[in-house]
Amino acid sequence: MTEGNAKPRGMKPHVARKRFGQNFLVSAGIVAKIVDAIHPQTGDSIVEIGPGLGALTEPLLSRLDHLHVVEIDRDLIARLRERHDPQRLAIHEGDALQFDFSTLGPGLRVVGNLPYNISTPLLFHLAACADQVRDMHFMLQREVVERMVASPGGSDYGRLSVMLQYRFGMERLFLVPPGAFNPAPKVESAVVRMTPRSREDLVVADEALFTEVVKAAFSQRRKMLRNTLRERVGEEDWAELEIDPKRRAEELAVGDYVRIANRLAAVRPASSSSRC
Repeated sequence: MTEGNAKPRGMKPHVARKRFGQNFLVSAGIVAKIVDAIHPQTGDSIVEIGPGLGALTEPLLSRLDHLHVVEIDRDLIARLRERHDPQRLAIHEGDALQFDFSTLGPGLRVVGNLPYNISTPLLFHLAACADQVRDMHFMLQREVVERMVASPGGSDYGRLSVMLQYRFGMERLFLVPPGAFNPAPKVESAVVRMTPRSREDLVVADEALFTEVVKAAFSQRRKMLRNTLRERVGEEDWAELEIDPKRRAEELAVGDYVRIANRLAAVRPASSSSRC
């Protein structure tokens, strides 16, 4: 999702583009709730993904010395450049999925209304930057947020839940109705806060291996772990881990996946970590 605001004088109205997942936020009340949740302070280092026509950009800039934005739509970039001083608004043109957020330095706060069509891969991409992030505030499809915050045992709990909860504490803040956007999406939205966990809470020896284990476990949800992980985890491993191999993927907590991956890592070379 992206945000909308009044068009600059002399410029044609922008038509939302489906290929970029554009639904412009037009509710002043929702904008105010999001900004209040972010609670930006003057010296904060903040990057906004998908600023669109600036519904969030302008209230954020009113409280900040400087703001970074990542935008792919050249027409929207032109509007932003016309409206804002480049000394205060740094525009990074391109796909957020390809942007290296680590170049913006530590203590980064990430915000935005994420395009629903790329929200899951974008969340995985951003997770690789957790060590440099202070917090993240996003508006997403409600269904995605429910998966992000889900607890073990429920149907919403899956690969996305485990991978994000390994790195972040999650909090669903509030719901947003379709009518808050133009054009209105067919689904309800929600705002979520993501705060990096202490690296001492859960420590994975090989993050690529951890990712591999979680992906394999949830590849066939109805099957027992003994079957989905049979090429990686043997009976001796299950016994040592004290995990019943007859359980299914959604029954294990994040810490259980960390323990499985760390046992496997002890007997195989470490893989390289991902670039954020």
